[in-house]
Amino acid sequence: MSGNNKHHISYGTYILVWAALIAFTSITVTIAGVNLGRYTLFIALAIAAIKSALVINIFMHIKFDEPIFKVFLGISGATLFIIFLLTFFDYIYR
Repeated sequence: MSGNNKHHISYGTYILVWAALIAFTSITVTIAGVNLGRYTLFIALAIAAIKSALVINIFMHIKFDEPIFKVFLGISGATLFIIFLLTFFDYIYR
């Protein structure tokens, strides 16, 4: 960060995010034990996406960084998504 653009996140926010991460982890473990059919994977991935967004935005301070870092994060996320998509298509059509 440069100059006067420093943003300070309070300890209370860190504690709330930590508690949310613990809660989402507990929900993920609970859902893994419940038979939701084909929706189990999608729910687990949605919870993982929420957790990663919290970590990236709050703990890694991407929320307050320069826009170029957000672009690089988006490109890397899109690349990872394409790799997952190609892997799923390979799995489906074998």
